[in-house]
Amino acid sequence: MPTNPNTSSPNNSPTFPGTQPNSMPGTSFPTRPLFLSGKVVMEDGTPPPDPVAIQIVCRMTPRTVAYTDRKGNFSVDLNDRSNDIFSDASESSRGFSAPTRGGGQERSICPGDPSLTSATLQVELAGFSSDVINLGTRHALDNPDIGTLLLRRRGNVEGLTISATSALAPKDAQKALEKGRADAAKQKWPDAEKEFQKAVTIYPKYAAAWLELGNVQRQQKDAEGARKSYAQALAADSKFVSPYLQLASMAAGEQKWQEVVDDTDRLLHLNPVDFPQAWAINATAYYYLGKKDEAEKSAREGISHDPAHRYPRMNYLLGVLLSQKQEFAAAAENIREYLKYAPNAPDADQIRKQLAEVEKAAGPQTEKAVGSQVQNPAPPPAQQ
Repeated sequence: MPTNPNTSSPNNSPTFPGTQPNSMPGTSFPTRPLFLSGKVVMEDGTPPPDPVAIQIVCRMTPRTVAYTDRKGNFSVDLNDRSNDIFSDASESSRGFSAPTRGGGQERSICPGDPSLTSATLQVELAGFSSDVINLGTRHALDNPDIGTLLLRRRGNVEGLTISATSALAPKDAQKALEKGRADAAKQKWPDAEKEFQKAVTIYPKYAAAWLELGNVQRQQKDAEGARKSYAQALAADSKFVSPYLQLASMAAGEQKWQEVVDDTDRLLHLNPVDFPQAWAINATAYYYLGKKDEAEKSAREGISHDPAHRYPRMNYLLGVLLSQKQEFAAAAENIREYLKYAPNAPDADQIRKQLAEVEKAAGPQTEKAVGSQVQNPAPPPAQQ
């Protein structure tokens, strides 16, 4: 089972509004075996300094199926039923959450499209665009080697989820990092922490190792230690955005909304494109701070950068804000969008009732008095 090498983010991390991606499980694997291998390189021909995620994208929904090794190589059997490797990959290489097994439930790469006609393969790395391979034209007996996928740096973003410091790490530090990641994948937290400590001792500017150390410290309920490690990661590489997302997660769990705003504002200044979940957290924090104009702006930005609708809670928050401005038609449209992409959310029934009130207020016979009754049709977005 591949594990996310860029993070050991705790499974028991605090949840908060607008940040839980929707899973789209299927019911079966492709009907034909399909083994793929290849290589990923940067524009200068070198492999990425840290492992990066290989994704299958079907109907705009990405799933991480493999990670590159130190040399940039990858391989994956897309029809291997022994590995339930598929996961929603919205955070796959962004230092937010690691892919996990699906508890034995089989999943389809492309629900409703077992022939993979609509599927593509790409590399997922914030701040970069990737070559894209169309899988619909491939057959079981084709050469599994799809060749080299090139990562091109986007010119409009500075923040990345790989650190430039990784390429300068001594081999002993790299080995300690790899061993720590292997221990973390097995949930051997004390062993992983020891290896990550070794890595940063050998190479104090090893931002990726500081990030991993912070994640393992969070797993062991050492919040203060985790914060210090994330701060060290940022001190080593200020454009390494993953620590900002972890710090925002911690602050949101403690309802320290100004800290959430500060951390996500910094992240989104560096990279406003690749982190719809950061926009979701940012909008929620502004909402709780009573800064509704800022919350609305962030929600709209986040929605525009979330074409796969993995964070539809932003639509709900926007619907709440618009209803408070008595823009009921637009509010109803956004709340319907939320229910469309999160029909089984824990509070879906409650929100359907709220939607009915907003739709009633949006009707042609609406009186201002009716509007005042539903001016706040929903409480602040509930935790999921």
